[in-house]
Amino acid sequence: MTPSRDKQDPAIDKRDFDAHRPLLDDADAEADEQQRGHLRSRAGSCLSATNNDDGLLNDVVDEILERDRKKMAREVVRVSSFAWGVISCLGAGSITAFSLYGPLLLTRLHYTQLRVNAVAIAAEVSMYLPVPLFGYLCDRYSPSPLALFSGFVFGAGYLLAALAFKSGPPPDAGGEGWPFWVMIVAFIAIGVATSCMYLAAVATCAKNFGRGKHKGIMLAVPIAGFGLSGMWQSQVGTYFLCDRLEDGARGDVNVYKYFLFLAILLFCIGVIGTFALRIVDENEEKYIDEAVEELERSGLLEESEFFRPRSEVQAAYGTFSQADDGTGSDGDQTLTLSEEEREAARLEKEREEEERRKKNWLLNYETRIFLQDKSMWWLAIGFFLVTGPGEAYINNLGTIVQSLTPVSNITNTSSPAGLPSTHVSTIALTSTIARLLTGSLSDLFAPPATHLFPGPLESSRPASITSATNRTTFTRLAFLLPSAFLLSIGYLLLSSPIPLQYPGFTHLTTALIGLGYGSAFSLVPIIISVVWGVENFATNWGIVAMVPAAGAAVWGLVYSQGYQDAMDDGNGTNDGQCHGWRCFGFWAVGCTVSVWIAIGAWLIAWRYWRRRGVVV
Repeated sequence: MTPSRDKQDPAIDKRDFDAHRPLLDDADAEADEQQRGHLRSRAGSCLSATNNDDGLLNDVVDEILERDRKKMAREVVRVSSFAWGVISCLGAGSITAFSLYGPLLLTRLHYTQLRVNAVAIAAEVSMYLPVPLFGYLCDRYSPSPLALFSGFVFGAGYLLAALAFKSGPPPDAGGEGWPFWVMIVAFIAIGVATSCMYLAAVATCAKNFGRGKHKGIMLAVPIAGFGLSGMWQSQVGTYFLCDRLEDGARGDVNVYKYFLFLAILLFCIGVIGTFALRIVDENEEKYIDEAVEELERSGLLEESEFFRPRSEVQAAYGTFSQADDGTGSDGDQTLTLSEEEREAARLEKEREEEERRKKNWLLNYETRIFLQDKSMWWLAIGFFLVTGPGEAYINNLGTIVQSLTPVSNITNTSSPAGLPSTHVSTIALTSTIARLLTGSLSDLFAPPATHLFPGPLESSRPASITSATNRTTFTRLAFLLPSAFLLSIGYLLLSSPIPLQYPGFTHLTTALIGLGYGSAFSLVPIIISVVWGVENFATNWGIVAMVPAAGAAVWGLVYSQGYQDAMDDGNGTNDGQCHGWRCFGFWAVGCTVSVWIAIGAWLIAWRYWRRRGVVV
């Protein structure tokens, strides 16, 4: 074994070593250096790959952070717009404090009761009749122009009213002041500005929160603020902007200073609202597309020039099919990069124009469907019969309180029924409570909503849609109808002999009327948004919101005629005021019957919705 191993491994003598050959340590060092270089190269490549992975991860993180920042910015805009919408409504309802200075138009300007109601009716009619137009503009554009317009018109209207009041009685009333028609023009401007500011604020809240879980309370809060505005403004006028008697006691409100205060305040609110009222519409296109798809499935859009099959729409938007992408080559491209960018910009502009036309077509179509719906008319009739007496009561609250004051009462002694400002505050507070309660409770107990779809979809809709949970649910009519009944109890109490014997009961009447009136103004727009959706809400609500103008005119004239007839029959005094039950009694009986008829009209509308499976 040893010889064989020696043959395989011969011994090496130092004389056999080549002097030009590197030593083993040097060779090992060189090999180690090469190995270290190879390792460094591998480490560099690994580091490069790691850096690439880190760069991709950083891009993803940056994209997530940017998305969160945009989402946070949208929420900030949404919440701030809601807050300013509430502030706008807190100022916009200044007309609800009309009873604070209404009696002074009788005593200071020597207006008749018919003229006082003419001023109030002018404001009411101009406040409600333009609402569909303003709603149309708000749906098609944005609330900002309406807010700016309302600020300027409010300022001009109240400034003109202040100067007209300061000038004194008109010539046909034995004075040398400005003509009566100037005051009418001033309150027409005030009414128009009221509807502008109110609708801009409510539409902003409805579009930003109308599809959320708490849409009821988010609509009820600004609507409640509108009713609450009369309370705080009347208190400011009573305690801070009042005349001082010789003994330093508070007298009547200084109407001139009060009107100037409102002119400055509402001008500032409107100008700020131009920038503060913003609609966060990141999902608007999705909602419009969903509505269009529903209409497409109903077969109503087949003949429309605006809507074609999805493949045609895709081609019109400038997208390419997968087959085109596969067959094209780099050599076949004839457009330069700049031309491609211009082409993309052109196609994007065409797409935006198509989306705008699609939105306008859809909203116009929904308006036609809304007007052709019988249930809408029954809802509007009930709203007319409820809000008309309510508007007339609010406008004439000051003279109703004075009518309960005995003729033998000492001059300058407050009425046993209370101050007009107290009743204005009471009706504003109870109206606010009713709006907040009905809005929040309807969110809590109302069943899941399903919008009313036109055409064949109505027949294909299931009879009812129940929640997956077993929670207790009530229809919103379960809140609206009892509220209307409480309203009728208030009028019934006023028409009884009780307020004459116990004038303090008038506060209970005012509270009941405030509860019923506020509930109607809170629940009716909520029902409209639930039944017919929020895409066209401002227009739909604007159409229904016209009816209180007619109601206020009718019941205001009825009250004025009854008031004047009572004065002619010997119930009046030298100061131009009426005293006794006949001044308002027959009018209160008519209001009671009107509300009962409204309850029947709403029951008919509810029956229509139940037949179609529309959950309210």
